Amino acid sequence: MTNTTNDTSRTERSGVRRLLSKLAPGQEESRAMQAVWNGVVIAESDDTVVVEGNHYFPIEAVKRDVLQPSSHHTVCPWKGLASYYDVSVDGEINRDAAWYYPKPTPPARKVANRVAFWNGVKVRPAQ
Repeated sequence: MTNTTNDTSRTERSGVRRLLSKLAPGQEESRAMQAVWNGVVIAESDDTVVVEGNHYFPIEAVKRDVLQPSSHHTVCPWKGLASYYDVSVDGEINRDAAWYYPKPTPPARKVANRVAFWNGVKVRPAQ
C-alpha cells in the first residue's frame, strides 16, 4: 500500500519550490548584455539580473539621455509598483519601453536601481 499523503506532500513541496525558483529575483548574469533600440546601444552591462526572462540593467549602465519619465505605472503582485520610461533615440520615441521598481518588495530587492526593457528594445549578448 502506498502512502498518498507523503506522495502528495512531496509533489506539493516540489511545486512550491518550482514556483519560488521562478519568482525569486533570479540569477545574476555575468556575461555582457546590451539593450538596443533603433540600432543604438542604449544600455550595456556585465551585471544584469534576470527575473522572469527579463534582464534588469543597473541604472548607471543605461544612457540617461535616452530615458524620459512616463506617467505609466503597473503593479506586479510580488515585485510591487512599476514605473516606466519612454525611450528616445534620434528623435523617435518608444513609449513605456523601459520599466523599473522604485521601491521593490523584499523578495524583489535584487531589481532595485535597475531597468528592464521591452516593446521592441532588443536585449542581446554584447557584440
